Amino acid sequence: MMRGLAPDNAAASEPVSAYLSDMKVNNHIDELVSARLKKSIGTLPAPEEVRLFLSERNPDKRGRLINELLEREEYSDYWAMKWSDLLRVKSEFPSNLWPNGVQAYHRWIKEALKDNMPYDQFARSLLTSSGSNFREPPVNFYRVIPQHDPEKIAEFAVLIFMGMRTQKWTPEQRRAAADFFTQINFKKTGEWKEEIVYYDPEGPSLNTVNSPIRSAGILGETIAIAPGADPRVGFADWLTAPDNPYFSRNIVNRIWCWLLGRGIVNEADDIRPDNLPQNPELLDWLARELAGHKYDLKHIYRLILNSATYQLSSAPNRYNAADEVNFSHYPVRRLDAEVLIDAVCQVTGTGENYFSRIPEPFTFIPPQQRTIALADGSIDSSFLALFGRSPRATGYLSERNNESSVIQRLHFLNSTHIQSKIYRSQFKKRLVKLHQDDDQLIKLIYVSVLSRPPTDTEYEVVQEYMKNSGLNKEEAVGDLIWALINTKEFMFRH
Repeated sequence: MMRGLAPDNAAASEPVSAYLSDMKVNNHIDELVSARLKKSIGTLPAPEEVRLFLSERNPDKRGRLINELLEREEYSDYWAMKWSDLLRVKSEFPSNLWPNGVQAYHRWIKEALKDNMPYDQFARSLLTSSGSNFREPPVNFYRVIPQHDPEKIAEFAVLIFMGMRTQKWTPEQRRAAADFFTQINFKKTGEWKEEIVYYDPEGPSLNTVNSPIRSAGILGETIAIAPGADPRVGFADWLTAPDNPYFSRNIVNRIWCWLLGRGIVNEADDIRPDNLPQNPELLDWLARELAGHKYDLKHIYRLILNSATYQLSSAPNRYNAADEVNFSHYPVRRLDAEVLIDAVCQVTGTGENYFSRIPEPFTFIPPQQRTIALADGSIDSSFLALFGRSPRATGYLSERNNESSVIQRLHFLNSTHIQSKIYRSQFKKRLVKLHQDDDQLIKLIYVSVLSRPPTDTEYEVVQEYMKNSGLNKEEAVGDLIWALINTKEFMFRH
């Protein structure tokens, strides 16, 4: 258990501050979280990777591993999945991007994350894009709004890049924000489902001020736009300015929410004056770090992942069990649907079947492809639907449902879907063939499924079962895999 909060055997009469003073501090995140507490009180690693990490004696091994993981393919696959939720990457209703647009858009998002495109450039590319939605992938940012309505476009842009909901603004504020997007136009081409998005200087304006210098406004701020200039550029300039109080705070708050299960402002896409951050100093510091490091998102990931706050135990004690807002212990959360089925497929050596109303070849998924790498929100499976994958209809974080349910538990316990994966498991057959020794076999299964060796008690129970169950070794190994993937340790982040 990570130190930093009162242990379970602490005397109740001793002050909590005595234990908080012992909290490990890895970086400024921990100083800010600790200060607040004092006031207020991917994909499974391979067995060889687990062994190497556990045997490593270098005190900086965690930081080095984090750097390695940020460069792996799984990083860009997973975070492209999360961004595709926000950006509504889907070939069917309501986005209607069609598979060509989806593939181009998803590839662009993934490459931007893989190359660590500065976040201000990422936002600007989406907001100011023009051209074919098949050949200029960022223009799909506008294509996912089928109504082509300026107010709806502004609503979407403000949600994604400011974490705010314009439905809670006044009509005048919504109208002012929409004025940045009134001169976007759309036209069809001869290619089926292709559409051109472009700036139309002759397009209408909602601004009625009789002036040669057009202006548009947002949240009481007026932004001058030169004659003939694309208002979207003016909006992007204002949005990504280092002193903008909304842009950097929004994305660091989203990243904090993605990593720790709750935003510093919660909900993370409902930032407003009457929804205050739990730790404003932490939010402001992370925002300054992002802007000060040229909008390097991986810098923010490193800061959070290397912090002792992120590494706190998920097991609460008597002092922090009731705390849900101060990040005094890591919140236990069920894995994302895509991550969970990828983990099941990995430990059973099986693939997964998907379906879509759009026919082949657009829905063909190679058996070896991870579910987190699926580009299209329209390609689905009964498992993904049951376990709360985002429908990508609105861009809200709440569309993804990671709450656990009885039906989900029964699916893992009793469904033919899970049972057939274990029965057909090539991983199981290979383990039994290569490891006749029960001791090695049991330990390897635990490391492969739970990324840790068994405890002495667990080892003894499993060994006795394998000897006395009356099953052959392959059947007993199948039962063990089934038992382990039904544990909270397998199904939840902790």
